[in-house]
Amino acid sequence: MPATSPDVDPSGAAPAERRKWAQYLADERAEAATYRRLARRREGDERQILEELESAEKRHEEHWLRLLGGEPARMPKASMRTRTTAWLASHFGSIFTLALAQLSEARSPYDTDPYASPRMRADEKVHHEVVRGLAARSRRRLSGTFRAAVFGANDGLVSNLALVMGIGATGVSGTFVLFSGVAGLLAGALSMGAGEFVSVKSQRELLAATEPSDYAHAGLPDLDLDANELALVYRTRGMTAAEAEAKARGIVDAAQQGDMPAPRTGPVSYDVVGSAWRAALSSFLLFSSGAIIPVLPWIFGLSGVVAVVVALVLVGIALLITGAIVGLLSGASPLPRALRQLAIGFGAAAVTYVLGLLFGVSVA
Repeated sequence: MPATSPDVDPSGAAPAERRKWAQYLADERAEAATYRRLARRREGDERQILEELESAEKRHEEHWLRLLGGEPARMPKASMRTRTTAWLASHFGSIFTLALAQLSEARSPYDTDPYASPRMRADEKVHHEVVRGLAARSRRRLSGTFRAAVFGANDGLVSNLALVMGIGATGVSGTFVLFSGVAGLLAGALSMGAGEFVSVKSQRELLAATEPSDYAHAGLPDLDLDANELALVYRTRGMTAAEAEAKARGIVDAAQQGDMPAPRTGPVSYDVVGSAWRAALSSFLLFSSGAIIPVLPWIFGLSGVVAVVVALVLVGIALLITGAIVGLLSGASPLPRALRQLAIGFGAAAVTYVLGLLFGVSVA
């Protein structure tokens, strides 16, 4: 495979092109460092995959070094995005680093660069899929807890912002808005906590009801091997008729010889579902953490238009952050998700603010 596309002569490249090659070289080295640092924080299969990605980036380094004729006299810095990803990999090695690496691989400039080889273009597409697969593993491990954290806080932000905007637009005093916001925070957080408690508790009870029981074990020695319904028990648990019959005969035969099945001991563990009290408390705290932000201006004594503007700024920043995080973790560009989150939150606040103006009161 030639170093570049067959119709390109690198010897006639302009200085601007050579500077671009040097930039590519710097970025490839930074990306190799990212995968190397991530690999140090992983074990087993994931570590090996990341080490192979590092080797692939080094192949790309060699391509640009060949075109440059060796190390350039003046080496540029890697792009800010690439350096940020490498720094995160060195200090945290988290899902955020993999998400940024996925975005970086998806934005490869090689598709339109005539000096990049076809193999390199194909490599970048494959690298994107590999990193996306690694990020997907981390997302699955993180999704439940993090989703609850982000969306719990976001619910508090949007609902309480809408509440204080609507109340504030009616013309009532700042004290009234403050107490309304605090009441909204408590009501929403208690509602979220209670709802989460009932949801998790009900799920645990449902799972407990579906667990196999040893209720019939005491009667096993008295069952007739040829005329009993024990096989039906195992058929309800997913066995075929033949498998259930064989299982039942084995159980009854063993019981009649004195070898009774061991009784079930202790409660069933539902680690996937989690604790109802823990879920309720975390939901309460997460909602409260978001809902307190729109109330802060009134807590610190602001009122009127100033309080409204400060509340909008604070909540806007928080919405942009939560939206960007969700976008980043989903492997998409964070900006559109951040703006979408901002539009939803401010849209809800605008509706209640207009309603507050329509039903406003006169203040003596």
